[in-house]
Amino acid sequence: MAAAPDEHPTEDLARLAELHGVATSYRPAPDRTVQVSASAVTAALAALGVDAAGPDAVRAALAARERELRERLLPPTVVQWAGEEPPAALTALPPGTRLRVETEDGAERDGADDLPPGVHRLTATAPDGRTGEACLVVAPDRLPAPPGRSYGLLVQLYSLLSHRSWGMGDLADLAELAGWAGRTAGAGFVQVNPLHAAVPGAPTDPSPYRPCSRRFPDPVHLRVEDVPEYAYTEDRERLAGLLERAGRLRAAVLEKGALIDRDAVWELKREALELVARVPLGPGRQAAYDAFRATHGRALDDHATWCALAEVHGSDWHHWPDGLRDPRSAATARARRDLADRVEFHTRLAWLTDGQLRAAQRAAREAGMPVGIVHDLAVGVHPAGADAWAQQDVFAAGMSVGAPPDAFNARGQDWGLPPWRPDRLAATGHAPYRDLLRALFRYAGALRIDHVMGLFRLWWVPQGSPPTEGTYVRYDAEAMLAVLTLEATRAGAVVIGEDLGTVEPGVRETLQRRGVLGTSVLWFERDWEGDGHPLPPDRWRADCLATATTHDLPPTAARLTGDHVELRDRLGLLTRSAAEERAEAAADTAEWLALLGSLGLLDSPAAGPPGSDEEEEIRAVHRFLLRTPARLVGVWLPDGVGDRRPQNLPGTWDQYPNWRLPVADADGRPVPLEELVASPRLKALLEVLR
Repeated sequence: MAAAPDEHPTEDLARLAELHGVATSYRPAPDRTVQVSASAVTAALAALGVDAAGPDAVRAALAARERELRERLLPPTVVQWAGEEPPAALTALPPGTRLRVETEDGAERDGADDLPPGVHRLTATAPDGRTGEACLVVAPDRLPAPPGRSYGLLVQLYSLLSHRSWGMGDLADLAELAGWAGRTAGAGFVQVNPLHAAVPGAPTDPSPYRPCSRRFPDPVHLRVEDVPEYAYTEDRERLAGLLERAGRLRAAVLEKGALIDRDAVWELKREALELVARVPLGPGRQAAYDAFRATHGRALDDHATWCALAEVHGSDWHHWPDGLRDPRSAATARARRDLADRVEFHTRLAWLTDGQLRAAQRAAREAGMPVGIVHDLAVGVHPAGADAWAQQDVFAAGMSVGAPPDAFNARGQDWGLPPWRPDRLAATGHAPYRDLLRALFRYAGALRIDHVMGLFRLWWVPQGSPPTEGTYVRYDAEAMLAVLTLEATRAGAVVIGEDLGTVEPGVRETLQRRGVLGTSVLWFERDWEGDGHPLPPDRWRADCLATATTHDLPPTAARLTGDHVELRDRLGLLTRSAAEERAEAAADTAEWLALLGSLGLLDSPAAGPPGSDEEEEIRAVHRFLLRTPARLVGVWLPDGVGDRRPQNLPGTWDQYPNWRLPVADADGRPVPLEELVASPRLKALLEVLR
């Protein structure tokens, strides 16, 4: 029987938890330690396949784990950094132990010296006859660095509508923006939101951070007319009707104030793509398609099968007929054959989307961008989606990722995303993670990793429990970083870690040592260890992407004018009086503007209150970012036209149109891509950064 929530782990349970990487306490602040309940520890261990329900079970599990660790020759994964000393796992082997390596390309070698970069299979044979096997990750010691200093644009792709898109921004819009920004504005990159496949169904969860799959992209981002087979589609009358309906969707958003309706866009695109998919591929296109299928193998087959089954049985696989809940069952194999046409359709969509993603990156590089498109990796996947169905063996059943209580959220957070099991990841040589990175690096000039601290540990919340009743579970961070470094180096890609919020000691230093850039947001950069005042530019870290805001924060114009307080007040989100919030926000802004003025970054410091010369103040904010040593400087694209609406307002669901707003000007009027690039206000801002 599991312990009550208010009980602390016993000594044996604490030791067992430690040996499995489950925390029994955590420190939300340097001077404060919080004990984790025994029930949370027991639940986390159960999700790792360890029975700790009662003293006898704990003692048996502890004895088994200690015996396993004592007797094993090698851990599941061993990391060798290029140019560094051999790992402790190898130097601690008994004298006379023989090492045999099967390299990634199938060659066999004696010893583990001078191996090429890759993920190899290592076998150790001790003099006493014991053997051990491990995945040996040989990785460069650092990630690729950005090729010089550059600035770039940050935008949520769906919000970037053009007069050619079908009611939401698409990959052709992304390529157009990158081509313009690289050639005429000297930008080095464009960063977008996660473009992972969404869970289908109406209404679709609009958050790009709760995807169906992280490995495969969402075909809703396709520009249908750019698919080569579109030109040869026979039913032109039906296509013309779909284009007309798409035009009405676009006009509703750009001219009539409608919200972006992803479901309506997808309904039209799916119908059009079904017509396009009837056109046979030419020999070269067919060869490229076959190569794509071979590259992604069973993972692609699983993804397309899930999409086909979801059309028949609904988008939550937990509610499918019993046999279909197992991707390896005979029932699923039969269904795959019966639905072969739909499986083929979804397979082709994945290929087409991958192709347009790679075309956007090519357009960015051809426009002179040294980095190109920065893609965003969400922290997890929707529990009902394709990845969770296909990879059940590596997900922790009954658990969800979140965050413990902190100064900003006393109740903690539950993000509703099932975590990967670190033990299963390690046993596979981190194959699911490796394959995910390889897929993303096909078309990414850089990768932003949301909640990069998750490479080290994640807060697991047992199903049915509040986020306060969770605990941290540790991952093999060295292996995760080694795989990341290996795959990014092969792709020549930069990596940016979103490391905002509470970060355990040593994590930022480890990330920096391996070349992962951090994320620094102006309003949060204060001297928290000292007087609390804004951090002057020369004290900012160099290894970061420096920005004025993010998709989860108020646009710069809203912060300067105090509109963000008024918005939260209207929605009843304030925890103090509106007067107190306004006063604090105004004081914060005034302090920053005073620093900008003292540095000579405001051409003509406004005589009035903060926000009275908003355009000049926004330019001054970005002059400040350029004064920092940050390797990358990001401009929130809506800041260029004075947009005051955040794309996402944490703490809201249907009270606010999260993830459904087009880029708009200061009056809330949507600004299409064609007008955006001609905006004098945007040009004046980007001229600061050239």
